[in-house]
Amino acid sequence: MAKTEFEQKIYDDVKNQKGTSFTIHASLLERLLVKKTSVTNLHPNADDEFTFEDIGPSFKIIGEYEEKFRYALRHNQPVFDDALIVEKLHPKGYLLLNGHHRWAAAMRCQIKKVPIKIVNLAQDSDIKKILENSNHDKRVTLDLDEVIFRSKDDKYTEKVPGFPHVMKFSNKIKLGIPALFYYLTKNGYDIWVYSANYYSIDDIRRFFRHYSVHVDGIITGTMKRKNNKSESAVQREKMIADKYKQTLHIDNNMILMTGDVEGAKYKKFELDVPPEEWSRKAIDIIGEIIKDGQKA
Repeated sequence: MAKTEFEQKIYDDVKNQKGTSFTIHASLLERLLVKKTSVTNLHPNADDEFTFEDIGPSFKIIGEYEEKFRYALRHNQPVFDDALIVEKLHPKGYLLLNGHHRWAAAMRCQIKKVPIKIVNLAQDSDIKKILENSNHDKRVTLDLDEVIFRSKDDKYTEKVPGFPHVMKFSNKIKLGIPALFYYLTKNGYDIWVYSANYYSIDDIRRFFRHYSVHVDGIITGTMKRKNNKSESAVQREKMIADKYKQTLHIDNNMILMTGDVEGAKYKKFELDVPPEEWSRKAIDIIGEIIKDGQKA
């Protein structure tokens, strides 16, 4: 099927990025000050299905956004409800993480500048450095959205961070998370947190410092990476798997141990307790796992 001029432009942009461009971390000042950029300063992401030749952009979705944008322009209303999420590119510009169809619609509407939110995601070099500097062969993983962050109505939470942390995160976290993280670090576990959302890793790290706890690995934007695993993402997973003999996946209702499990792929420990007892029970379970490991 013949490509449209727009599709060809996308594929050419992706092709031109290879070998010349790569993502880098933006400074805190840039992330705070740069809230808009030219549409021509944005580049499509090779890991997004928007750029896949067998999938490509949805012109139906682009058309719907275009109609919405033109209506807003005619009635002098805000065009964008949310900023496009981007990473900084070397040598120039930004890589789109979320908002490809809105970007395309903006170009078709001849909108010259669009709102952006710059985030710093974990680079392969960041992960390699974490693994090289760690003396541990066991880790825990927790989902930020499903396990750690809680709703505003949840009463079993830690105190919300004060200013200026609250400007970035108004999230509450599960009661007992700081105590659990302290216990894990003390007992030789690296702590890795994951999120489907595009949080900036430096914001997450500063957020946890408020609770006087350390987080080793922070990987965000996992939903997109899960659906479309690039060669780099596969290598990243292998690099992490090769480092750790044991991994504890801590959920709201259970702890799943993988790796160092005799005669099985995994071992499950129930964690279905009232929220005020959750961290205490998790620590008790991990304590038993540590004792069993010392006996072996």
